[in-house]
Amino acid sequence: MVQKYQSPVRVYKYPFELIMAAYERRFPTCPLIPMFVGSDTVNEFKSEDGAIHVIERRCKLDVDAPRLLKKIAGVDYVYFVQKNSLNSRERTLHIEAHNETFSNRVIINEHCCYTVHPENEDWTCFEQSASLDIKSFFGFESTVEKIAMKQYTSNIKKGKEIIEYYLRQLEEEGITFVPRWTPPSITPCSETPLSSCKKQAASMAVVIPDAALKEGLSGDALSSPSAPEPVVGTPDDKLDADYIKRYLGDLTPLQESCLIRLRQWLQETHKGKIPKDEHILRFLRARDFNIDKAREIMCQSLTWRKQHQVDYILETWTPPQVLQDYYAGGWHHHDKDGRPLYVLRLGQMDTKGLVRALGEEALLRYVLSINEEGLRRCEENTKVFGRPISSWTCLVDLEGLNMRHLWRPGVKALLRIIEVVEANYPETLGRLLILRAPRVFPVLWTLVSPFIDDNTRRKFLIYAGNDYQGPGGLLDYIDKEIIPDFLSGECMCEVPEGGLVPKSLYRTAEELENEDLKLWTETIYQSASVFKGAPHEILIQIVDASSVITWDFDVCKGDIVFNIYHSKRSPQPAKKDSLGAHSITSPGGNNVQLIDKVWQLGRDYSMVESPLICKEGESVQGSHVTRWPGFYILQWKFHSMPACAASSLPRVDDVLASLQVSSHKCKVMYYTEVIGSEDFRGSMTSLESSHSGFSQLSAATTSSSQSHSSSMISRWRFC
Repeated sequence: MVQKYQSPVRVYKYPFELIMAAYERRFPTCPLIPMFVGSDTVNEFKSEDGAIHVIERRCKLDVDAPRLLKKIAGVDYVYFVQKNSLNSRERTLHIEAHNETFSNRVIINEHCCYTVHPENEDWTCFEQSASLDIKSFFGFESTVEKIAMKQYTSNIKKGKEIIEYYLRQLEEEGITFVPRWTPPSITPCSETPLSSCKKQAASMAVVIPDAALKEGLSGDALSSPSAPEPVVGTPDDKLDADYIKRYLGDLTPLQESCLIRLRQWLQETHKGKIPKDEHILRFLRARDFNIDKAREIMCQSLTWRKQHQVDYILETWTPPQVLQDYYAGGWHHHDKDGRPLYVLRLGQMDTKGLVRALGEEALLRYVLSINEEGLRRCEENTKVFGRPISSWTCLVDLEGLNMRHLWRPGVKALLRIIEVVEANYPETLGRLLILRAPRVFPVLWTLVSPFIDDNTRRKFLIYAGNDYQGPGGLLDYIDKEIIPDFLSGECMCEVPEGGLVPKSLYRTAEELENEDLKLWTETIYQSASVFKGAPHEILIQIVDASSVITWDFDVCKGDIVFNIYHSKRSPQPAKKDSLGAHSITSPGGNNVQLIDKVWQLGRDYSMVESPLICKEGESVQGSHVTRWPGFYILQWKFHSMPACAASSLPRVDDVLASLQVSSHKCKVMYYTEVIGSEDFRGSMTSLESSHSGFSQLSAATTSSSQSHSSSMISRWRFC
């Protein structure tokens, strides 16, 4: 397996020329890098005007490896070839290195780049990437990989320190400024004809001798002012090392690399707004920085967020009054680490009454709103305290917990809530303080603990009775002045006291079932299954010609073909619905077929759009301007596609394909709307779904007129 590394952009607040003077002091050897024994110059080239300097060195390394391994390999030292291409005109240095030793068994490539900061020409940016591919190594492939990664990460940590060491050395020698490169002086040509002056200026162009090209000098190293090399990047598309430390925390070089590579994968896939860096980092931490595993659960979570419009839950959903009165939980200041503090008086809460009065879905939605508020508070506290805060502390008071809390439907609701939160809000719980645990608590813990991730479980601190008041108790984590009054503290806590929910508020099982269905069907999307030989179809009746049918759908599983048909008569199943102008029939069930098998294409109905093949993972938005009144059928049909070609980093559809269970079933999530042509201006602003935060993770957007009916379709890749 190929191991890859990508660094963040490291910024030196010194001019490029001064950094280059410090960098050159690393050669021919550097005492700060013990494994770097020495180096010899193999090739060197300088342009006539001094702007281009390319030097190739053979570097000798004493790798810290077991003596037995060195003996088996038959080497004491490892040799690398490094080529430095300095362009003083453009103020860039490109460094390319590869291993010479064991090059037929191990392939190591590294590329580093020093450039001028895009926003401050007196600062210098540094970025590096590397790859390691061990083909074979006498049966010690895994050992060699570990040694190589350990050595490399160790040197990465020292890189900035070494440059800063030589900068201080230069300063001690009185060198604090190095002038920029300037072209050689040109003889005044006031008496020279214009053509002669141009000829003289042209003679200053860099002329590269053939011998230099034979020595392996790349064209990139010989760029001219008319073809500048790309800069390292801007804050918008690159991660700065200082930004990571300030807003995301101290990460190891390999952890930084995982974050950057996963973020880059999202950028390349979506070409638009991507999830926040804190959000990406949480999923990486939840899977111990395994990129493939983190990408898989993040894709599932983003799909879930879009389907249920979770991004807008704080703005669009108001908790029922019953929750506001009887849910004994709320936010209360912060702990000693600056984490937002959530207080839950579970022992005082009537879980059975809340479930009977509201149902499982309302409770789940309320917990989701709490988590969304927690994410918002983490961002605020990061700014307030000047350090990264990505999780919160939860204080759970169990005084009053009894067998009533072990009511089976209540426990079932709790387990489902834990499952949803674990899957979609990983690494958001920094610490859980459980206070005044009664004797019945072990029973509840036995039921709940199997559903809690091991990493999360390690954050639990449980206190029985009044143990929380002693050493190692509450005061170690929360300042005395904000300990709630119900825990003998001095701070008035505004969290509701809970209490029994009046039975007059209880609802029947049927009412709760309908209410639960209503809660999650408030999403503008509908879900449907598409089977091999059984497409899903919806019917739209158009009364006024030139109306516009718009759609927005996501292919959650499998590959489908999207078709639009027109018929002058209604398909048989739709006769049970009374259709008004511009209304949409939404037949019951998640798979509906409207086109009768006896119908013939071209006689009973006609195709008004060319078939659109949509791969798993795609999000499609489009519109169709109708030419005739009548009945329009939108159809999603099963489609088989060949497997995608392998690549170093799989695309979104590859990730989702790995989650596919059945090869004969597809799933789509769709939304449709009909609007008058006078209200349509060729954009999708009328679609509520276009405001979805998930839709902003779009890749390239393309518009096409697929037929004379002026349809427009735009696609997005999504997770």
